[in-house]
Amino acid sequence: MPDDYGGANQQNKLSHIDELGKARMVDVGSKDVTDRIATAGCEVHMQQSTLDLIRSGGFDKGDVLSVARIAGVMGGKKTSDLIPLCHPLMLNQITVDFGYLVEGTGLGITTTARTTGKTGVEMEALTAASIAALTMYDMCKAVDRAMHIENLRLLSKSGGKSANYSAK
Repeated sequence: MPDDYGGANQQNKLSHIDELGKARMVDVGSKDVTDRIATAGCEVHMQQSTLDLIRSGGFDKGDVLSVARIAGVMGGKKTSDLIPLCHPLMLNQITVDFGYLVEGTGLGITTTARTTGKTGVEMEALTAASIAALTMYDMCKAVDRAMHIENLRLLSKSGGKSANYSAK
């Protein structure tokens, strides 16, 4: 039976789809409480002059990296308000770190979310990275509308019943 997207029905493989093919929130009630950690990342590409302004603190709106860091933490904490089927989680920690890109001009963003609970924190780490990147774009767009965000991805996860994951 085709799904809503024209492909084969994937309901037996997708945890957020019930036996009738309808979206659902996953029941995590019987899962074990474990330490769960997820790390995500993305890249913000920009002109060299924009990167130089970020380094020098030359933006009237404030310290771009500090504001993006706080926005990333706040975004990660609000994940269940933004992604409809995510569980609200009691987070132990979210970190947001920046590094200069080795190839190209821009900054890499790496976020890590931690919890002790019944479900993973991949979405919180991904949301934190994307909100930090979008905040960086917002703060710098007046001088560089050509900035772009690339490679938002899960880098690693551990904890829970499924196998640990590490991106290649």
